[in-house]
Amino acid sequence: MAYEATDKTCPLCGGAKRPGTTTFSADLGFGVIVIRQVPALLCSQCGTDWIDDATAAHIEALVEDPKRKRSLVEVMAYS
Repeated sequence: MAYEATDKTCPLCGGAKRPGTTTFSADLGFGVIVIRQVPALLCSQCGTDWIDDATAAHIEALVEDPKRKRSLVEVMAYS
């Protein structure tokens, strides 16, 4: 992940952001998708997660197949 040095502080609470993973979920209207083990920066104080642009683009690509299949529930790992 490529984050700028200024991205190390949470703008919501001032806590320190640390590398980790999170779970992304989205309601597609006809179904739900859950993506586990998504790389992110996590605030050590408030727990907010921050996903960079490249990761978000990869998530969008992962969501395309369940959208096309109109899956009711899809759970997958980020990799």
